[in-house]
Amino acid sequence: MSSPTAISSTQDSNTRNPTAGAPRSRRLSLPSLETLAAWLLAVIWIFPLLYAFWAAFHPSEFMVRFDLFAPLTLDNFVNAWSQAPFGRYYLNTFALVTGVVLAQFVVCTLAAFAFARFPIPGKNLLFMLVLIQLFVFPEVLIVENYRIASELGLINTITGIGLPYVASAFGIFLLRQTFKTIPRELEDAARIEGCSWLEILWKVYVPLAKPTYLAYGLVSISHHWNNFLWPLVVTNSVESRPLTVGLGVFSAPETGVNWATVSAATLLSIAPLLVAFLLFQRQFVQSFLRAGIR
Repeated sequence: MSSPTAISSTQDSNTRNPTAGAPRSRRLSLPSLETLAAWLLAVIWIFPLLYAFWAAFHPSEFMVRFDLFAPLTLDNFVNAWSQAPFGRYYLNTFALVTGVVLAQFVVCTLAAFAFARFPIPGKNLLFMLVLIQLFVFPEVLIVENYRIASELGLINTITGIGLPYVASAFGIFLLRQTFKTIPRELEDAARIEGCSWLEILWKVYVPLAKPTYLAYGLVSISHHWNNFLWPLVVTNSVESRPLTVGLGVFSAPETGVNWATVSAATLLSIAPLLVAFLLFQRQFVQSFLRAGIR
């Protein structure tokens, strides 16, 4: 039988150490190794962007001097805008990205629907041949693509920049996998209602695949907005150059390189994508999650 002295001493110890009897889940836990690694990668990823902001909004003499009281200026953006026709570059880039993404949606949708639903002889073999495109680097095909574009008279045109990317193996694969998860009963019900194949595709498959379209559209827009090598090869005038090629004006060694102006021009080129990501970040993440779950 416990003595009153022992009971009182136990109560005193619990009073002095209130967390002794608390559940283990309520105790403060240290971040895991995966969390620390994720934060480290985030800092490494965002550091160049932060430096670009610093260099763009400060005079050139403060590019390597991190003074919190350094004066802010917009002269770098004024100089960048005056040295290159950014208005034309924006127009070309918007036209290029919009045309490529819309063409990819049409081509990839029809191809994916055929691979997912039509009983085509040798369908699996044909699909494997399409997937081979994923293993071929675009740089390998530059010479052949340039020859074909030259024969078609598409050199120095926006159509010539986007034409090699219309048939995307990644888009066909992604949409095919999504279409295969859609129940056959919905297709049968639409067929009973008298819908044709195109109506079934438009009214049944496309609406149910909206998260996949959004996820793929984001990847495609980001890729073609930042694409550099092929537009550089196939264009030779301001009338057809996109933003990425236009930025080469600021790195010409014969004119001198002002890195503050280069940073401002870089921010001008990525500003639409950056603003779109900040405004629709939640929708971006949800679209990728839904596409991945399918």
